[in-house]
Amino acid sequence: MTGHGRRAGGRVLAVCWLWLLWAVLWGSLSPLVVTAGLVVALVVVVAFPLPPVLTPAGRRPVRIAGLVGRLAVDLVGSAATVAWEAVRYGGKTSAAIVEVPLRADTDLLVTTVANFSTLTPGTLVLEIDRRGQILYVHALPARGADGPERRRRDVRAVDRRVTRALGGGDGPAAPAVKEEP
Repeated sequence: MTGHGRRAGGRVLAVCWLWLLWAVLWGSLSPLVVTAGLVVALVVVVAFPLPPVLTPAGRRPVRIAGLVGRLAVDLVGSAATVAWEAVRYGGKTSAAIVEVPLRADTDLLVTTVANFSTLTPGTLVLEIDRRGQILYVHALPARGADGPERRRRDVRAVDRRVTRALGGGDGPAAPAVKEEP
């Protein structure tokens, strides 16, 4: 398929998605809602065209499947860890704000790493330093001297998996940690 055909197919999908979203948000399939949704979707897609996303992701289905599978494993494991911390330590659970350098070098990859990290219970991306390729992550638990470093390694592992699955660059070395009281 040519670049123009792919772009047109993407626009058709965007119109269909927006049209469906319109109907769901209105909670009705009346002729007025359906017609207005189609008109709004067409206007949005034509007036605000998105640039093409250039990624080799389509050529790496095994790595993408591995990335999604590992996300599921991380979700279950970290949810159990956070639950155990809450039961065992209650309000005295330790946490840290960890600075994590990224290998990801495009907006798509940085956003994916940040989203995957935030989806995992116990981690929340507080800030993204795009120029420095750094995520600032609130992580718990961060118990013990190696706790913050372990949490940094967890986020860096997500970064590595995302860049391998979707393509990406090489980032800087590991910086310091700021612990919360």
